[in-house]
Amino acid sequence: TFFLILCLFVLGVFLTCTYTAKEATKKTKKAKLYVPQIDCDVKAGKIINPEFIAKCPPGCQDVKYRVYGTDIYASFSSVCNAAIHSGIIDNTGGKILVQKVAGHSGYRGSFSNGVRSLSLPRWRESFLVSEGKPRKGVTYPSTLEYSSSKSTAVKSGKYLVRKDYQTTPVPTPATQMATTTPTPTTTTTDPSTTVPQPTTTPAATRTTAAPARTRPGLHRARDMAFRGTSTSASNRNILRHNTGAHDQEPVATFQRAASSPVHLAVEIDSWKPGLSLFDTGFSSKEELNPKPLESISQGNQNCKIDLSFLMDGSWSIGKRRFQLQKRFLGNVAQALGIGSAGPLMGIVQYGDDPSTEFNLKTYANSKDLRNAIEKIQQKGGLSNVGKALSFVNKNFFLDANGNRGGAPNVVVVMVDGWPTDRVEEASRLARESGINIFFVTVEAAAQSEKQNVIEPNFVEKAVCRTSGFYSINVPSWFSLQKVVQPLVKRVCDTDRLACSKTCLNAADIGFVIDGSSSVGTGNFRTVLQFVANISKEFEISDTDTRIGAVQYTYEQRLEFSFDKYSTKQDVLNAIKRISYWSGGTSTGAAISYASEQLFSKSKPNKRKIMILITDGRSYDDVSMPAMAAHQNGVIAYSVGVAWAAPDELEAIASDPVKEHSFFVDEFDNLYRYVNQLIQNICTEFNSQPRN
Repeated sequence: TFFLILCLFVLGVFLTCTYTAKEATKKTKKAKLYVPQIDCDVKAGKIINPEFIAKCPPGCQDVKYRVYGTDIYASFSSVCNAAIHSGIIDNTGGKILVQKVAGHSGYRGSFSNGVRSLSLPRWRESFLVSEGKPRKGVTYPSTLEYSSSKSTAVKSGKYLVRKDYQTTPVPTPATQMATTTPTPTTTTTDPSTTVPQPTTTPAATRTTAAPARTRPGLHRARDMAFRGTSTSASNRNILRHNTGAHDQEPVATFQRAASSPVHLAVEIDSWKPGLSLFDTGFSSKEELNPKPLESISQGNQNCKIDLSFLMDGSWSIGKRRFQLQKRFLGNVAQALGIGSAGPLMGIVQYGDDPSTEFNLKTYANSKDLRNAIEKIQQKGGLSNVGKALSFVNKNFFLDANGNRGGAPNVVVVMVDGWPTDRVEEASRLARESGINIFFVTVEAAAQSEKQNVIEPNFVEKAVCRTSGFYSINVPSWFSLQKVVQPLVKRVCDTDRLACSKTCLNAADIGFVIDGSSSVGTGNFRTVLQFVANISKEFEISDTDTRIGAVQYTYEQRLEFSFDKYSTKQDVLNAIKRISYWSGGTSTGAAISYASEQLFSKSKPNKRKIMILITDGRSYDDVSMPAMAAHQNGVIAYSVGVAWAAPDELEAIASDPVKEHSFFVDEFDNLYRYVNQLIQNICTEFNSQPRN
């Protein structure tokens, strides 16, 4: 009996424990993630979260939901239509994963999956779209936070959430180093449920490049040949052939800082330069090993440039050639006269992947720089010049790395033989960013070797101009020292650094604004916002882009001239202060007045751009004044609203008319042409011949 009672007791305890464990498992089971739904017109830039999963509704495949870019999209794009363009979802909608990444200097338009995306010269922020599955180690929010200056209610799942914004939470993979990130206070109408917040941590500022491949024994043949006379063609073919190289760039994690409202912005995403971290997958050695400035020199003040050397660290160069290259760079540093008021120089070494050896602010005199160059170790790998140029364009010339803004950006690419990837596209984007690219090629391909070159004429496709000024070919590494002085002379000739001028820093832009009675006070303020949003995208100073404005009715009034304001903030404030005039509409007389009062005083090296905004037919002739302006080199854009006459808009616009004339049915839609205007201005600038 006792044994039976004991067995029943043990069985009871076992059943009780099993039931308790099941209940505990139910209680600790992870709560279901609510996926927030977004509308078709929601743009990525309006969502604060840097990484999120969302559900798109049906019917987003529509031309009114604009998309900019291919694969990587500008944040001004519709999120859902971009997902359709990329093939992640179709017009029936579905779940998508969105990751914010850094802004690009160019977005390529294309037609894909029934959606036509547009090109854009540059934008502050980008995003990637992929299948709506959570990534391991990342917790996704159940509510999306939209950029707003006041508390807003956002619908998420079955809860209504009210948010008071403090700053931007930043979710990044949990495997990275942890740092403190402020989070917004969030209150829900259901006290028993908390809205999940991102729990992952910001990406580290240093990333590691792919490890260099073990140097194959076949490369020794070239080193041995070097000790004699020159490398044989057969050894070259072995080294360069079948590399399998390509120019695709890795895209990883992006940390987006809190955005802030921009003065007079209407539909343009706000952004603060220098707050974005773009994890490129490349290493930056000086961030972990900062070198103190032992002494500061003023330097050669007749050569104030910010210079980056792309140093060839590939296996094909060999150890001895690599030493000769370092000696050459040291001699260039000595000849330049490095100093805080003169040239500053940094070095990026490339192989399979590029990495920064040191940046512009690491050394402030030639002696310290030469000593540092001597200590550089060879990376090895392929000769991926295109990837290195892309890296420099996105990561090197930053304020944090010592970029001075007023000094021209110059890149000198050292190439042993020829690159193992394509350079044309990366070079184009670098040039459009204002970087002057020089090439120094050593031991170029012989006639029998040219079949192995991936991109024929790669030098002409890459350099700033094809005149010969930007390229030096050296027959042997032994001859390299002979070109030290010629190279220094060229990079220091700042008057000939043509690529320092870009579409955003090389124009005199005059706005001719209709202030007639039909516009009205409210609409006039909308026009001024349109003018401000265009102006703030340009680099404004007395040596860069300058802005002027004329308002007209029957009469004309110079609101401010090109030389009146030399900072962006002063220009924006001046636009805001323009008072509405009211009166008739004499557009022809206004064009003549702008030609005389604005563009006749434009600088010779500036492109003269007139942007005229009007809402009605002119009382006088516009064709003759417009023709005279065109003949004097003024590039005219016409923007018509409501009752503006199409024939007059076409007469005012430069050729081709369809790229210089725009029309909207109401003033509130003017913002739609901000990007298009800037894009067309840049496209026209970048299409200039490079000879």
